[in-house]
Amino acid sequence: MLKFLLIIKEKDVNYYSDESEWKWLFNNAVDWDSIINLYYPEFPTEDGFETADDVKQFLEELITSTGDWAANSVKEIGDQLNNEGAGKVVDGRTVPGPALERLYKEAKELSVYGLPLPREYGGLETPALIYMMFLGQLSRSCMASSSQIAFFTSMGEMIYRYCDDETKERLIPKVISGEISGSMNLTEPGCGSDLGMMKTSAVLQDDGTYLLNGSKIFITNGGGGVAFVLAKVKGDPDNLSGISMFFVEQDHPGKEGLNFTVAKNEDKMGMKGSFTTEIVYENTIAKLVGEQGKGFKYMLHLMNEARICVGIQALGTIEAGLSYAREYAEGRVQFGKSIADLPLFKRNMEDYETERDAIRAMLMDTMSKFDQYLYLENKRQSSGDLNKEEKELFDDMWLWTRKRTPLVKYYACEAATNLTQRAIQMLGGYGYMNEYPVERYHRDSFGPLLYEGTSQIQALMALKDIIKYAIKDPKSFFSNVFFKHPGAQLLSGAEEWHKEFNSVHYRFKKKMLGLLFKSLKPEASKMLDFKNWANEDNVNGLMEHAETLCQALSYMETLRVLAEHADKDSSRSDLFHRYKLLVEPRLEAIYTDWKLRAGA
Repeated sequence: MLKFLLIIKEKDVNYYSDESEWKWLFNNAVDWDSIINLYYPEFPTEDGFETADDVKQFLEELITSTGDWAANSVKEIGDQLNNEGAGKVVDGRTVPGPALERLYKEAKELSVYGLPLPREYGGLETPALIYMMFLGQLSRSCMASSSQIAFFTSMGEMIYRYCDDETKERLIPKVISGEISGSMNLTEPGCGSDLGMMKTSAVLQDDGTYLLNGSKIFITNGGGGVAFVLAKVKGDPDNLSGISMFFVEQDHPGKEGLNFTVAKNEDKMGMKGSFTTEIVYENTIAKLVGEQGKGFKYMLHLMNEARICVGIQALGTIEAGLSYAREYAEGRVQFGKSIADLPLFKRNMEDYETERDAIRAMLMDTMSKFDQYLYLENKRQSSGDLNKEEKELFDDMWLWTRKRTPLVKYYACEAATNLTQRAIQMLGGYGYMNEYPVERYHRDSFGPLLYEGTSQIQALMALKDIIKYAIKDPKSFFSNVFFKHPGAQLLSGAEEWHKEFNSVHYRFKKKMLGLLFKSLKPEASKMLDFKNWANEDNVNGLMEHAETLCQALSYMETLRVLAEHADKDSSRSDLFHRYKLLVEPRLEAIYTDWKLRAGA
């Protein structure tokens, strides 16, 4: 039995071509017409593509190639990284160990660092969702590997967006060739999510540069070579409006010695193959990024993509844990049959896989929308010019991105920790042993749960957006609930799954309004004057329910996507119905909680 368990994953697999769900989503859940029109407005292209189908075929071949590398070589590297760690800190620098060096070398040979980066610097300039799918594939084999690889491309994107032409021309080709990577440096000792407490200081010099002094902690890949750092210019206010962003290089041109030092690499519970470092700035030479005092605004923009990518990381480890558990269960015989066929195990596994597939669908839909938003945002920043059609698309995709970002980060990361725990339980005692990867998947799952904003931060962001919408347009906010009764669908010819979705959604919106009424306690004469609801005491009362509200929103948005997919392909209605069966009891439990705690 032990020998069988050790070899069940040795066969070659591919995380794309062997996965019917991913193939369906790639071909049906992405708005390729819009995305290809943005990236490739004219045919034939300079790359030699004659048609949109040629582009799509090329992108599918790319994701098939990365699916092979991730499923086989990266899986082997991941096991080594878990045992050996990322490497060491020597004389203020991070020094990758043999396993991480192998990862970097193979990634360079496959040219994956430049997937979404501009052609003018040597990149492939693929749509962003291709890169995100690639990160998910890496995470399925090794979440630490996906983090380390991601900080090459993300640094290239940030340099392209925020730095001057000289810096772009000098550094982006080095990112693409794997020579440098970097980090985003926010967190400080005692600061956490309250960035207003930040102590790292910046002092303007006569030559226009700044000198940074302070330290940062929990910085992923802090020794990669370059960094974007949040700090306060001396004299600026001690709040979010006083935070600026700076760009620094560890080997600053013309400066002897290190421009900043890596003090240590943290010994973590999981993701042992990634560097998580403490960084010290002592008269570190830095360039101001953008406008002084706008650092928090820039950081929020960057976190949109980062948080969606973290959701993808979480999905990867969900896929890894459940895939291993299923293979184990199908080969493990108890009571004369495989445990995969035992009734309780079978029901549980079906529920877990239903949630996995639903989260995957919601993420793919979100990635498709985000890709269009990101392309147009970059175009708007570089040229400042969008035509009327592009402006309408940009506004629509931004609304979806803003709405979905905290939800996909919250839902996928919470589910990853829960479902990898279930994978351990499915293996019984074997799951607790280091010989089997499910214990690593579970340990690693706590990383995405915490970085780029905890689940509670995501829940508060989702709540904030609801309140902002209600304050900005209260009549629309209320009418969307009271004047869109599901009964209207009976006359519209809507498919059965859409009728079911509208019914569930209508009930959710009524319950949500009840929660808002009971928590914010509006005066009867000021029901549509939402600004008068939002006094501090009442909002604090509503914040108690932010996490359950975020859970309910996540379920509803996922169910919405599944209904839309069933519209495209009626065979997808089975997943819709299975997911509805799974989450309706959870929604009712949330409504009961609101009633008992808030009287809603």
